[in-house]
Amino acid sequence: MKISLTGLQLRSLPAVLRGAVWDDLAQPSIPFPGGRRGSRVLSAVVWLLAAAVYFAGTLDLAQHYDLGYGPAMALTVGRAVPLVLALSRPRTAWWTELAVTVGTAVLTRPHSAAEPWPWAVTSVLTLAATLTVVGLRASRRAIVAMWLEVLAAGTVLAALVPAHGGWYALLPLSVILAVAAVTVNAVRSRGDVQARLAVAEERGAAEQARASLLEERARIARELHDVVAHHMSVITVQADSAPYRVPDIGPAAAEEFTAIAAEARRSLAEMRRLLHVLRDEQSPDGEHTPQPGLSDLPALVETTRRAGIDARLRLADDVLPADGLPTAITLSAYRLTQEALSNVVRHAPGARADVVVRQGGGALHVSIVNSPPRELRRAVEPRAGGHGLVGMRERVAMLDGEFTAEVLPDGGFRVAAVLPLPLPLPEASLSATPSSSGTP
Repeated sequence: MKISLTGLQLRSLPAVLRGAVWDDLAQPSIPFPGGRRGSRVLSAVVWLLAAAVYFAGTLDLAQHYDLGYGPAMALTVGRAVPLVLALSRPRTAWWTELAVTVGTAVLTRPHSAAEPWPWAVTSVLTLAATLTVVGLRASRRAIVAMWLEVLAAGTVLAALVPAHGGWYALLPLSVILAVAAVTVNAVRSRGDVQARLAVAEERGAAEQARASLLEERARIARELHDVVAHHMSVITVQADSAPYRVPDIGPAAAEEFTAIAAEARRSLAEMRRLLHVLRDEQSPDGEHTPQPGLSDLPALVETTRRAGIDARLRLADDVLPADGLPTAITLSAYRLTQEALSNVVRHAPGARADVVVRQGGGALHVSIVNSPPRELRRAVEPRAGGHGLVGMRERVAMLDGEFTAEVLPDGGFRVAAVLPLPLPLPEASLSATPSSSGTP
C-alpha cells in the first residue's frame, strides 16, 4: 500500500518505521567526521567514557538503588559495552543499550524519592553517549526514531510504576537526548558541508589544471600553424611558379607542380579552419601579433625582475641575431623561458633565477635555474607535477628535443631544454642555379 501526498509517492508506514528503527542503523556507509584522525579521537573518548560508566555505574546502582554489587556490576557492564560496540556495530549497540537500560529500570528501585527513576544518572549518560556515536553515522530519521524510542520506553515505565518516579522524571533525559540529537545533526551537517567543499575544490583544481593544459596545447597549435603556414605558402608559390622559372619542363611535371600547389592550398585552408576554432575570442587580433623570439628575452627577464625575482639573462654572442634560426626554435625557447620564470614567481618568491641561452653541438640550449625561495613555507616540489611542465615537455617533444625538470639538492629548481637545429644545406645545392638543375 502506498500513500500519495501532493503528488509524491510515500512508502507505507510499516516500511518507514522499519527503515527508521532497523535498516538505517545497520552498517552505515557514512564515515565518522574528521576522517581517520577523527575516528581515532572518538574511539579514545568512547573507551574512556565506557570505563567511567563502569566504575560510576556500579557505585550508583549499589549505593542508591536496592541492588547488590554483583548485579550492579553486571548491569553496568551491559550498559558500557554497547557504547564501545557503537563504533563498529551501531544497530546492535543501540538496541542492546536500550534493552539493558530498560532492564536496569525494571530491576532497580531507588532508596529515596530524591533518586531519579526510571532512568538512573549513569543510564542517562550511556544512552546519550550511545545515541551520539550511533547518530554520527545514521540518518536523521534514525536519530529522531532513537529519541522517540527512549521517550516511549520511559512513558511506559512511568505509567506502570507511577509511585517511583512520576512524569517529571522523564523530562531531564528527554531534554538531554534532544540536545544530543541536535548536536549530532549539527556535526553531521558540518561534516557534509566540508566534504562537499573538499570535492568542489578538487574538481575546481582539476578543471583549472585541465584548462591550463588545453590552453597551452591550443597556443602550441596556433604557433605551429604560424610556422608551418609560412613554409606551406612558400611551397605553394614555388610550385605555381616552377613551370615559368624552370625551362624545358614537361607537361607531366607541370601537372605535378599544379597538384602540389593545389594540395598545399587545401592544407592551408584546413589549417586556417582549425586555427579559427583555437583562436582566443577575447583577443581577435592575436593572429596579427608578431611571435616573440630570442630578442624579446631581455624584456621578459626585466618584467620578471619587477615581479620581485632577481632574474639574470646570459645570451651567447652566437645566438643573436637569431635571423638564421628557425622560427619554431626561437619561439619555443621564448615560451620555455616564459613558463619557467612564471613558475619561479609563483613557487619561489624572492629567489634568484639565471637564464642561459647558448648554441652548441647543433642545438640551442636553454637553461633556467632558480635558487630556493626566501619564503620557506612555500615549497618548490609541487612544480614537479604541474601542467605547465607538461606543456613545456610537449613543446620540446614536438621539436624532437630533450627536456629536463628537476629539484636541486639545495632546494632550487632547474629547467633545461635542448632544441635541435636543422642541418645546413650543402654548398653544392646552395650554389646550384635553376638552369643547371634542369639539365640532364
